[in-house]
Amino acid sequence: MAAIPLQREIHYPESDGKPMAESDVHQAVMFDLIHALKTRYSGEPDVYVSGNILLYYVEGNPRASVSPDVLVTWGIPKGRRKTYLLWKEGRSPGFVVEVTSDTTRNEDLRKKKDLYEQLGVEEYFLFDPLDDYLRPRLQGHRLLDGRYEPIPPSIDGSLVSRTTGLRLKPEGENLRLIDEATGERLLFVDEIDQELARLRKELGRS
Repeated sequence: MAAIPLQREIHYPESDGKPMAESDVHQAVMFDLIHALKTRYSGEPDVYVSGNILLYYVEGNPRASVSPDVLVTWGIPKGRRKTYLLWKEGRSPGFVVEVTSDTTRNEDLRKKKDLYEQLGVEEYFLFDPLDDYLRPRLQGHRLLDGRYEPIPPSIDGSLVSRTTGLRLKPEGENLRLIDEATGERLLFVDEIDQELARLRKELGRS
């Protein structure tokens, strides 16, 4: 009787070989968003926040991947992951932001938008920090009956995310997150550093 060949283990790479961000500006926006969202959900064990992680969406096909700049998934545990295997996690992200640039805008506006729609990502936002490519520079889409519909902007160009309860508002080259219920502004990383420095200085005087 012929031996049954062992199934070859499929490797899902942790990197796609592409740079993390187009520029320092894009990288800073990503870091600030990820940090702010991790802080917001720090007390909730079943909310996963990440960014620039390879998400594989077809088991057995390592070429079927996408790397969201910022993502939030509800209903899966926190913890560091090398990759996001959709069939193991059992849930797609509910909130995704792409910090778009000249080299990624076509993919962000077409390929990724279609893919996130198919994967059931409830809300998808695009932000152009340099205000060079997108008009308007902040755009959002929300699933309605399985299809993306534009999220209507406020007069100031901000958009409300129902999944997070946050208002997304362009602020200079950055994207501010504001708690829609309380009006609290989630701080950027450098703002947190400045506040810590101020507190240390005050403690040194006492």
